[in-house]
Amino acid sequence: MGIQKDIRELVSANVITEQTAKDISTYYNQKKSEPNNRLFIVFGILGAILVGLGIILIIAHNWDDLSKPTKTVFAFLPLVIGQILCLYVILKRQGETAWKEGAGAFLTFAIGASISLVSQIYNIPGDLSSFMLTWMLLTAPLIYLLRSSIVSLLYIAGITYYVSETAYWSYPYSEPWPYWGMLLLMLPYYYQLFKKRSESNFTLFHHWLVPLSLTITLGSIAVKHEELLFVTYLSLFGLFYGIGHSAHFKERSTRSNGYKTIGSLGTAGLLLVLSFNKVWKDLFRTSFAESVWLSPEFLATFLLIILTMYMIWYNYQKDKTIKPISFTFLVFALIFSIGQYDVIAALLINLLVFAMGILTVLEGAKKDNLGILNYGLLIITALVMCRFFDTNISFVLRGLLFVGVGVAFFLTNMWMLKKRRANDQ
Repeated sequence: MGIQKDIRELVSANVITEQTAKDISTYYNQKKSEPNNRLFIVFGILGAILVGLGIILIIAHNWDDLSKPTKTVFAFLPLVIGQILCLYVILKRQGETAWKEGAGAFLTFAIGASISLVSQIYNIPGDLSSFMLTWMLLTAPLIYLLRSSIVSLLYIAGITYYVSETAYWSYPYSEPWPYWGMLLLMLPYYYQLFKKRSESNFTLFHHWLVPLSLTITLGSIAVKHEELLFVTYLSLFGLFYGIGHSAHFKERSTRSNGYKTIGSLGTAGLLLVLSFNKVWKDLFRTSFAESVWLSPEFLATFLLIILTMYMIWYNYQKDKTIKPISFTFLVFALIFSIGQYDVIAALLINLLVFAMGILTVLEGAKKDNLGILNYGLLIITALVMCRFFDTNISFVLRGLLFVGVGVAFFLTNMWMLKKRRANDQ
């Protein structure tokens, strides 16, 4: 009531117009209803999933006592209910998010249940990979028919599981090339979601799930030159880091910027693994074959390097600044080219990780951000811990390294806090 009283007072004093008063009232009414709308959407999705699972469990309890025709009817029952529900949403509830998301989630699971039940009833041969592929292909149109974000998220999770099952967990392994085409099917919806509802929680989830899916599935392209994947992954993380620092993402919090977080953590983590001399010895036990230039690993690496360089150029055109960390993937590619000299390569990687930590600390100090500053110190700490396991370093030197990092944590945080107090005065 307080805001409405103030609005009426401003209208009476001719400070704002009637139309402005209506716009302000509408804005605050929508803002008040947002938490309730979010809860309604969440409970709608959960309710639809639980109802679907409940129907399946009820049928499963009496499954052995049913005839084959009856089983077939029950196998298609969730699918029919889901389609009727989605048709109702399209015709009557198209603008209501809770209805769209709940109906989409129900029909997505109904499709999977119907496929598996029919296969079981009629003993249709197949494996989990083909089941996931069929399920996701049938689910894809729902993303656009309902404009449902939960269906899109389930679809991304489903095609990622399909790749994991096909390329990592089953034998004989095979290359799940359909994944890349299926991912392209979803990207137009992701783009529209980003353009029209950039602050939505569903958009935030996509910003995390898409890079996670790409990170998980990129390894599936390995055929004969798996060692090249280190360069491929560093280039992918460099691309994520560049996207995370683009004009659309750079002002977002860590929670809302999955690209920057995954890119930064992935780069630091992979470089720490490569800081061990033994890893380089294992990498180059065999020399590259001449066919490496036409291998999927090399072609993917080349494409990702081009995309990452373009992202750096694009960001520079927008704000005329370049982050030195953005070139980590390129420095690593040069180090990788001399990887046969494992001692030198490992030393250079250690220097690269240390430089990355120092640059992150300096960025945190420049932005007066304790989170970024401590993240840089954590990178250096992780590097010191990795060196703790090197047998050729004495215990005294290891202890001194830990003491030095601990003192650095204390002094830099104290300096930052003093700087803040001085600025507040």
